Amino acid sequence: MLKKFDQDISEGVLFTDQYQLMMAQLYFKMGVHEKQAQFDHYFRQYPDYGLHKAGYCINAGLEWLIDWMQNSYFRQKEIDLLKSQKTKSGKAVFENDFLDWLLKNGNYDCISMRAIPEGRVVHPNETLTAVRGPLAMAQILETPLLNQLNFQTLIATKASRIKEMGHNQLMMEFGARRAHDRGANAGVRGALIGGADFTSNVGISHILGFPPKGTHAHSMVQLFLSLGMSELDAFQAFADLYPEDCILLVDTINSLESGIPNAIKVFENMKKKGQQPIGIRLDSGDLAYLSIHAAKMLNDAGFTEEKIVLSNELDEMNIWQIITQITEEAPKMGLDADKLIHRLTYGVGTRLITSAGDASLGGVYKLVAVNDKDIWEPILKISEAPEKIPNPANKQIWRLYDLDENATADLLSFDYEDVEKFDPLILRHPGDQTKKRILKKNQLTKCEPLLIDILKEGKLVYEFPSIEEIRKVKQKDLGHLDTGVKRLINPHRYHVSLTPKLFELKQDLIAKMRG
Repeated sequence: MLKKFDQDISEGVLFTDQYQLMMAQLYFKMGVHEKQAQFDHYFRQYPDYGLHKAGYCINAGLEWLIDWMQNSYFRQKEIDLLKSQKTKSGKAVFENDFLDWLLKNGNYDCISMRAIPEGRVVHPNETLTAVRGPLAMAQILETPLLNQLNFQTLIATKASRIKEMGHNQLMMEFGARRAHDRGANAGVRGALIGGADFTSNVGISHILGFPPKGTHAHSMVQLFLSLGMSELDAFQAFADLYPEDCILLVDTINSLESGIPNAIKVFENMKKKGQQPIGIRLDSGDLAYLSIHAAKMLNDAGFTEEKIVLSNELDEMNIWQIITQITEEAPKMGLDADKLIHRLTYGVGTRLITSAGDASLGGVYKLVAVNDKDIWEPILKISEAPEKIPNPANKQIWRLYDLDENATADLLSFDYEDVEKFDPLILRHPGDQTKKRILKKNQLTKCEPLLIDILKEGKLVYEFPSIEEIRKVKQKDLGHLDTGVKRLINPHRYHVSLTPKLFELKQDLIAKMRG
């Protein structure tokens, strides 16, 4: 028989991996569990969707992570569950002295955190989140931190690219039915940060302060047909009940021969009553071809402003294809292509909420420094692959802006280095000793620090902005990003570099570890 589902257990402080707890106990037995340590969270590569690849990411998930941390701690029921775990020989996996310590100290009130705020454009191998605190609890935090920050960043990035390809037209998230279980809710938040204007997911809409949006299903028309009525009857019934939200799904029978003509009849009835329909929705077929013909039919009937909502497995690639086709073919029908493109609205579901093409962000959480006798000692993990070697020590990230106010590079420095005073700035490649770049101060307009304080010993010292404010930050960052970096296919590589001091430390540590 299945145990009763307990959300506090599955999604609370035990939402971590077994090996995190096993390492925490080992640290406890060694007497180093309360030694101060720093872990950095970053990702190694942009999402790669196969035919195309991202050239930037949008940071997301931080507010939900902090909320989780402030409400997750070890209580007696978690301790009892851990106490019940046995090895094959029947020995307790977790010993009583460690469990007693967890019950008393197993919370995140001792954690300090700096992070790049949500909505900022971010790049590989730069610290997005820096966690400091007692070694054992900082270790246990790895799994929930990566789970929450990686996923929302992944979806926010996909949403941003879709929004950009859709010329920033209205975009609705429709993915709950195809999402990965309750991940739909976190995905919605990432999508709203990245580019979606609304979502059809009702509960999370209310929590996040957005009105849920939707149209109607094919089944509504099918039901009317099964009862001996018509598609026109179905459309009219929907319009009568929802005159201020009337978007009619026109492809249940035949979009051009039935759906759109019937929608026009309903719109004419609404117009006589002084009502304003929103538009139609196309959910199958050649969406570019149908959009052009739908616009012509609506225009000829005097409905020149009503929206054309497109859905059905949309992502940035097929939206790009739809817009390209409209640009080429709409003028042949006597239509203004640009006006039609700005008449389109997008309902994006499966391919957004699952980040189709690349379903995970390779974010990692690496130990970079340990405090020994009040001295912070940098730590390095060695790998055969240079891109897998993290950047050690406590750092700051600086965004450098050129004379056109484009973001030209992100520079990692020691936290005590004041990059704004450097002239010239020497940018070293993180892994290649032969590559460096030199920028004079008169070539730059600004050096902006990105990492800010979020938690100080468990106390929140940062006021989280609204999603609308986060969107403005995202849009501003995208405006400073070179168009080549935002390109859909083969984007330019954005430079993430190290200061000479940090580069030298990294090389020294690599040499020492390799003997």
